[in-house]
Amino acid sequence: MPDPVPAAPVFHVVLHEPQIPNNTGNIGRTCIATGCALHLIHPLGFSTSEKACRRAGLDYWPRLRPAEHASWEAYLAAATPDPRRLWLFSTKATRPLWEADFRRGDHLVFGKETAGLPADLLERYSDRLITFPMLPSERSLNLATAVCAAVYEGLRQLAARGEVHLDERGRLIPATRTG
Repeated sequence: MPDPVPAAPVFHVVLHEPQIPNNTGNIGRTCIATGCALHLIHPLGFSTSEKACRRAGLDYWPRLRPAEHASWEAYLAAATPDPRRLWLFSTKATRPLWEADFRRGDHLVFGKETAGLPADLLERYSDRLITFPMLPSERSLNLATAVCAAVYEGLRQLAARGEVHLDERGRLIPATRTG
């Protein structure tokens, strides 16, 4: 029997100008495992060509089918998210991620590894900024680690509300649509 037709992604993981291919590869794996979509906003610090993905051993990349966008504005135009459903992660934020009310279909936005998100986005979406609490002496978390933690906090919230379910083996039961 073929796999069911997947419903809309649980979350949209948005990487703004990612630079390190290994991080993006790990994030792609997290997206595949959790039913999330991946959006990559250019410029990227690496190639996503078929040859580059094959060389990197990203055998799951064709199933992921990440959406690439030329800019933040191109992403907004293509994704048409409700701006209230964007969550921007930043070390400059003061609100911890567990205070965010994650909902199915939310867009979780992360900046590039070396600089985070640009100041204009932080200002534009100041009411949507969240952070991972850390000791004062620490700079940041690895991008792939941060994405994974955010996705699973979101899944935890959805599960607590009964919006996602687990099977008897503790695996996510994918939501499906008919047709």
